[in-house]
Amino acid sequence: MKIAAVQMVSTPEPAANLEAAARLVAEAAAAGAQLVALPEYFCLLGRSDRDKLAHAEPAGAGPIQRALAEMARANGVWLVGGTLPLASAAPERVLNRCCVFDPEGREAAHYDKIHLFAYDNGRERYDEGQTLEAGSEPAAFEASGLRVGLSVCYDLRFPELYRALMAPPCDLLCVPAAFTYTTGRAHWELLLRARAVENQCYVIAPAQGGTHENGRRTWGHSLIVDPWGEILAERAEGEGVVLAEVDPARIAQVRSQLPALRHRRAALAAAKI
Repeated sequence: MKIAAVQMVSTPEPAANLEAAARLVAEAAAAGAQLVALPEYFCLLGRSDRDKLAHAEPAGAGPIQRALAEMARANGVWLVGGTLPLASAAPERVLNRCCVFDPEGREAAHYDKIHLFAYDNGRERYDEGQTLEAGSEPAAFEASGLRVGLSVCYDLRFPELYRALMAPPCDLLCVPAAFTYTTGRAHWELLLRARAVENQCYVIAPAQGGTHENGRRTWGHSLIVDPWGEILAERAEGEGVVLAEVDPARIAQVRSQLPALRHRRAALAAAKI
């Protein structure tokens, strides 16, 4: 299966972002992609974190979810819809939800970001817990014979989540993100390749990549990694699409030649973990 990671430089204007996303998804589909993934906050990178509250949608309804469903249906692709703000039961907080739509435009899965980013180096300060409510459950789905595990951005630093997604093993892990320039430059590629190597599967990481209207700079470098940790495709900055093939035979080859997943299962069983 050919897959595509979409890189964006999203703005505080949802309508403009949805238009850009639709154009880039269509570009990916025209290039032969059967699964397309958008970045975290593709629909809104506001001037304030609290801007999300005004655009929060109920589950299964709203203009952002309708637009994603139409992108999937119009292009006949599996669409991993980055993230969007979803109304939650917690006052003054929203869920950061990744919705997946099948080629008919039906919601096939969703995942609420579990790990909420916080960072303060004295110059930059972020605390997603001020506006986001954390999710609690891992999520995966089947797409044309591939098992795809979902995660979002800061989740990348928590290998336990990906281990939970590997029962049964995934063929592809998806990591829509909006990594900061500072943390991305230090750790983005390192962590993505590590998740691919330790789980012996493909990783697709669509990212925000550039300087945004709110002054924030995101790292970009959307990429696709194979089960051996090799980068198959990458885009440094600016909007665009990167594509690569997911080859089940390559997954089987890596897992056969270096049976780390089998060894791990055996070790856990022996230790009764």
